[in-house]
Amino acid sequence: MTADFSRPSLESRYREAVDRLEVFGQSHILTFWDGLTEGQRENLLAQCRELPLELLQREITSWRIGQGSPRKSLGEIEPAHVVGRDVQDRAHYRAIGERMIRDGRVACFTVAGGQSTRLGWNGPKGTFPTTPLLGKSLFEVFAESIRAARLRWRGAIPWYVMTSPLNHAATEVYFREHDWFQLGRETVWFFPQGTLPSLSHDGKILLAAPDAIALNPDGHGGAVRALATSGSLAQMKREGVDTISYFQVDNPLVHAVDPLFLGLHMEHPESSAEISSKFVPKRSASEKVGVFCRRNQRTLVLEYSDLPADLAAATRSDGELLHGAGSIAIHALSRAFVEQLAMEGRGLPLHRALKKVPCLDLVSGLLVEPAQPNAVKMEAFIFDAVPIAGRSLVYETRREEEFAPIKNADGEDSAATSRTAQSERAARWLESCGVSVARSSATGACMATIELSPLTALDETELALRTDLPRVIAADAEIVL
Repeated sequence: MTADFSRPSLESRYREAVDRLEVFGQSHILTFWDGLTEGQRENLLAQCRELPLELLQREITSWRIGQGSPRKSLGEIEPAHVVGRDVQDRAHYRAIGERMIRDGRVACFTVAGGQSTRLGWNGPKGTFPTTPLLGKSLFEVFAESIRAARLRWRGAIPWYVMTSPLNHAATEVYFREHDWFQLGRETVWFFPQGTLPSLSHDGKILLAAPDAIALNPDGHGGAVRALATSGSLAQMKREGVDTISYFQVDNPLVHAVDPLFLGLHMEHPESSAEISSKFVPKRSASEKVGVFCRRNQRTLVLEYSDLPADLAAATRSDGELLHGAGSIAIHALSRAFVEQLAMEGRGLPLHRALKKVPCLDLVSGLLVEPAQPNAVKMEAFIFDAVPIAGRSLVYETRREEEFAPIKNADGEDSAATSRTAQSERAARWLESCGVSVARSSATGACMATIELSPLTALDETELALRTDLPRVIAADAEIVL
């Protein structure tokens, strides 16, 4: 066997790591070095090499963990400029979007890094059963929507799925077991998002094991870096894709590709065709969604936790919320815009949250399971790209048509409310086609359970072309179309 003299020795790499970590006050990461095997040492050094220590130091310095309020002054906040559902020239913008799809310029991108443990489901959130009757998974619903769009507009529409290190392998196995939902293996791409270390309140990187740093996913804003480093942006460019249809994994009502929205993004005067967003009016001041606002002549999204209660509750003269444009995590992004963000290395700002993170006690070496939040997790949000764009279009859509997320085990935004919303949307579409659907005389709610596949129809217009629709749907009926 020939020795590899080109690689520095383990000892020299260890000394290099010590020197670098000491500069940033993080040399405690190597506390258990003497008790590690060679393989464990290699693992720990590899993690140390990946640490963005300069970035972490800037963040620690800027917010001084544990000292004072983390909230910065918001400054003068104004309501966002929005484009309403009654936008003029809808047919014109829709035609532009349809042409983009036909020409192969559009890719779908799903942020799917979450697990569904809060929902009592063991597996990636995208595998959670979501439809009202057949229990199709979120991934299957999106796949059917993409397949249907390919058939309708004869465009390629590749699909990029950002996983996390926790669920990447399981997600790939799930798609393989389902034959990529007939999309074609070569048209579906998976890559994991990046990670950032969890920090103690005094800014020290936590250890999950003697040879492992406690890491957490870097948020959906990590998509900028992950799209670049995974080669996905380069792949899109080779395939002629210039626009990304972005949505998150928890919303089965989303239109995976929406030609009207794509056309507005590309050519509406309010848009610089860099990043555009959909919104719905908030159902209450306390709804936990980000809010589109304006500050210093720029559109931005404020997290619900960053909007003071008085501003959140403020109303217009008509009684509607002054800051009521709720973000639903549906965007159209220019590939070139994402490339620019990635190449400039500016990334997106990091937000912090206090969480409970199991970690090693550096004295005893025992794993501590905290009863209270003991750590700071940092993550980036994709909506922080909005104020970077020249002009960012914010387009209103209807909640009942496009937003029924599954976030909670029960109550609002649960699997039960989402399934009801899916059935109600199907009922409305059928009624628009002349089908009689049983409804409650007291509440107006649909009294049947209806499941409508995107492969049957992507919208009311397409549904109206079908000749096999039922004439009447009775109370308590279960209908799959």
